[in-house]
Amino acid sequence: MPITKNAKKALRASKRKRVFNLRRKSKMDNVTKEIKKMVGLKNVKEAKVALSRAYKAIDKAAKRGIIKKNNAARKKSRLSKLIKKAS
Repeated sequence: MPITKNAKKALRASKRKRVFNLRRKSKMDNVTKEIKKMVGLKNVKEAKVALSRAYKAIDKAAKRGIIKKNNAARKKSRLSKLIKKAS
């Protein structure tokens, strides 16, 4: 447990940031799963529409440092490749 005043404040801040980071990460994961599910059910048109939402979620996560830049690029590349292969 933090002892000094600054350490206590840092703990509070990190708890707040954790909530935002988890929310952003889960949003990214949910959209990715949604696209994979659509491709599995042969809903390629819907998957293409959802791809822009996935890109947005992935880019926001990368911008905030939740995932690294190359990780984001790899995720986007694999999603687009999956949709292209299905169509």
